[in-house]
Amino acid sequence: MTRTHTNLALAVFFACAACRDLSSFTTAGDSYEGLVVAGDFVRTGVDSGTKLCLAIDMDHLQDTPGVLSTDDGRFKAVALRPIPQIWHDPLSTLAFGEGRLKNLLYVASASIPFADSNGNDAFVVISLMQSGNVEVRLLRGAPGVGVDGGSSGPGGNLFAVFALSRKKGPCSY
Repeated sequence: MTRTHTNLALAVFFACAACRDLSSFTTAGDSYEGLVVAGDFVRTGVDSGTKLCLAIDMDHLQDTPGVLSTDDGRFKAVALRPIPQIWHDPLSTLAFGEGRLKNLLYVASASIPFADSNGNDAFVVISLMQSGNVEVRLLRGAPGVGVDGGSSGPGGNLFAVFALSRKKGPCSY
């Protein structure tokens, strides 16, 4: 084997070794469910005690990855919408915090309108955790700027972190 072939074989080996099998996160009739993180400093636009439920298919991350629902009715089995360009951009390798195998970025449209008229889309950041659990972050907008340059309140701002664990059966809401 030539040096070039050896280097190529090693590169392929290490690339495959770095690959992670994420198929165990596919819900296949089950779901991930959990509560919003209670801290007011990481939550706006969602009441404390709100639950989120996620169904996801790891074989379809780029076309029909799954749906999410919240028990407050804001999201009712709404489709996660992939952003095609992300899969060809460094955002597809988004990494933050410890214990995350993969972070995924989608958009979802609320079933119930947000508090303003700027649309109903929210970004959804799904973190597949080494523990087998999932974190979901919902974010949309930012507080407006008041006439004095300070914040004019949350308006349609949404920021919520949900800690989910796997449960048997589909989402019940």
